[in-house]
Amino acid sequence: MSTPIKVMIVDDHAIVREGLAMLLGEESQIEIVGEASNGAEAVTRVPLLKPDVILMDLMMPEMDGIAATAKIKAANPACQVLVLTSFAEDRRVPAAIQAGAVGYLLKDVLKADLLRAIQAASRGEPTLHPEAQRQLMQQMIAPPPENLLTSLTEREMDVLRLIAQGHSNKEIAAELHLTEGTVKGYVSTILGKLQVSDRTQAALYAVKNGVE
Repeated sequence: MSTPIKVMIVDDHAIVREGLAMLLGEESQIEIVGEASNGAEAVTRVPLLKPDVILMDLMMPEMDGIAATAKIKAANPACQVLVLTSFAEDRRVPAAIQAGAVGYLLKDVLKADLLRAIQAASRGEPTLHPEAQRQLMQQMIAPPPENLLTSLTEREMDVLRLIAQGHSNKEIAAELHLTEGTVKGYVSTILGKLQVSDRTQAALYAVKNGVE
């Protein structure tokens, strides 16, 4: 009998984690070794749990799934990350793949397809939802976008780096010894320069362009 694939579930919704654990726990070829409720917790727990495959949500507090994937793959290259999220937005798909994810699935996936994707991921083989494939194809044929990070000042880059790490304005203010109002001003300027509408998109842009 083959060794079960050790799977870790990372999602900020407890009901999603419980549902996936129950669904996959019925399979003899799967062993659920643990869970995490956000990216930061996942980064900490991976060395302890040593999963073969991580089911990774993208939108989570403290640290999103893209940043967590990049950190996990850098420290644990043999561990495979399979994104399991609700949306296939054009910015998130290539960012997740660039961060090291081996696959990208939506949460409406059928159980049989999810099992196949986990098995493929354990072998290092990619699985992409059709919409994720379309987004990647569009990125490949589109002209390379201008790197808007070059328009940011050194202090704005400091603020963006902390935004990408999931810090609040209050935490950024304390870290950089600024007032919270000053940080709000920086955030507003950064959003304008990066041509994004909110700090989540700014964080994704930062991660996609290598800001750490």
